Amino acid sequence: MTVAADAREAVRERPFLETALRAGVVNYTAAARFLDVGEEEAVAAALRRYAEELDDYEASDRRASVSMRSGVGPADEYDEALLTVGETAFAAAGGSHTAVVAEGEFGAAALADVLGRLRTADVDVAAAAGAEGTLAVVVGRRDGADAVRAVEAAL
Repeated sequence: MTVAADAREAVRERPFLETALRAGVVNYTAAARFLDVGEEEAVAAALRRYAEELDDYEASDRRASVSMRSGVGPADEYDEALLTVGETAFAAAGGSHTAVVAEGEFGAAALADVLGRLRTADVDVAAAAGAEGTLAVVVGRRDGADAVRAVEAAL
């Protein structure tokens, strides 16, 4: 592979860096050093060229209604579940978690932005799922209010 191909592949393995390249907020030399896929100056030049080819970063114009449901925990009944991941279902069944549910005009990819906001807000996520127009995250009971703010900010 060429230096440019190696640099592009390394960026694809780190989506946060691709987003930063699209937003134009990358120090190319520092990014090349971080990626460590070849000679620093050549990788920085490859990153500059790659960034020029990417679509510009645009903040999304999403609309969502966000609600919080307390007393959420693992459930045996899948039909009452707020979300199901694998064989684990979470429902409002007197559990020790809180679910934050968002419904609106967004795709499943919005879940990535929500999880990023929750990570930077230092909110641990027990479960998460998203589909066209709906997403849900399950967090600890005490993190509910912070999670609502993070989800609202992301959407």
